[in-house]
Amino acid sequence: MRIIIDGDSCPVIDLTESIAKKFKIELILFCDYNHDIKLDYGKIIKVDQSYQSVDMKIINYTESNDIIVTNDYGLASIVLAKNTHAINANGKIYTERNIDTLLMKRHINKKIRRAGGKHPTAKKRQKKDDQKFKTNLIKLINKVK
Repeated sequence: MRIIIDGDSCPVIDLTESIAKKFKIELILFCDYNHDIKLDYGKIIKVDQSYQSVDMKIINYTESNDIIVTNDYGLASIVLAKNTHAINANGKIYTERNIDTLLMKRHINKKIRRAGGKHPTAKKRQKKDDQKFKTNLIKLINKVK
């Protein structure tokens, strides 16, 4: 088991790093060369800044039972098919049961935007989001062990 972070815009890098260190789990963060991210624990793999380059690298690097931290529904759906686990920065655990609904909502919102409309946007992060992320990441770790 490893924890892999889609690090391009992840607000829980420090929190994930501290949990990985506490549980002695290998941590790998993927980001493009434009990000200046430092880790005390784990390693950083930087990739080109081309479209979907980080996602493609994560997909190819992921192995069974890894835990992927990402807010990208598309990436989550692909890694779930590889017998992994995925969680977003707000602590939502992606599963085979909820990923299709999330992808459909994304599709509908994209159609609304293309038509010039507006849809509800994500709320500002709060401390409770960090707590939910921490609780559910630890839950996933214990499930995989």
